[in-house]
Amino acid sequence: MRTAAAAGVAVLTVLGTAPTAVSDGPGGSVECDVFICEVEADAPGRTGSSTGSSAGTTAQGSAGNGTSSNPWTCTYQLLAPQPPADSLDWEGHRPGDGAVYEQTCHYLDSDNTVVRNQWLDEPPPAAAVDPVDLAQRAVDKMKLAGPDIASPRGAGKYLVGMPMWMWVNRSATTYGPNTASASAGGVTVTATAKVAKIVWAMGDGTNVTCHGPGTRYTAAAGKSTSPTCGHTYMRTSADQPESRYQVTATSTWAIDWQVTTGGGGGQTGQLTETRQTQTQVPLQELQVLN
Repeated sequence: MRTAAAAGVAVLTVLGTAPTAVSDGPGGSVECDVFICEVEADAPGRTGSSTGSSAGTTAQGSAGNGTSSNPWTCTYQLLAPQPPADSLDWEGHRPGDGAVYEQTCHYLDSDNTVVRNQWLDEPPPAAAVDPVDLAQRAVDKMKLAGPDIASPRGAGKYLVGMPMWMWVNRSATTYGPNTASASAGGVTVTATAKVAKIVWAMGDGTNVTCHGPGTRYTAAAGKSTSPTCGHTYMRTSADQPESRYQVTATSTWAIDWQVTTGGGGGQTGQLTETRQTQTQVPLQELQVLN
């Protein structure tokens, strides 16, 4: 058994008779024999120091080349009260010789979590949490998507020289606002995202920038141009692939984030994300009948 400085070991009683088994865990393995099961996990690098009656840290393994080798991120919380003196959580040590902490390990950005008690000879250092990383994790939870194009439509009929009105349907994932939070090491960051603009590449060499979702066309508008977001094609799409212009709508998401809990409370920042959606639009010439 390695020391706690190199690994954490929790001993669990196993009922019944079973052969030795090994399975992957956060940074280590689980080995079980007939009566005793030892769970061993490498302790990743730690930085900083802890204060008070509780401490949290984010621990991440690293390889010699500076890249991460352990996909598990762990935090620690001092157990209060501490386990009784005869508890296996002490790993053979006496109360007062180090302390027992609740270790919570998350696998990458998934929901896979392992929680266990671990004895440490020294308090774990405080977490060095980057709020920008937490903000990005919050954004990832939002599942932001490209514009939900309502017009132009691939099934629509459009004429050269006639104003085209362009607009998008609005939802939390395609236009916003969208809010999510992420936490680590006692720090929580809340982010709010909404579309700041949509740039339409019309396929005829023209780009149209719209600072809003656009205005829905109604028959009362007649042949007028859109007051917020529109385009007029001056030639047909006959020479385009499948005789259609490929239209690409790129939304720019403006994201404001704020530390709402833990160290750095009140700290704010901004992020920007882009998403795209494409559609194909047929353009025909106006046919005049005599």
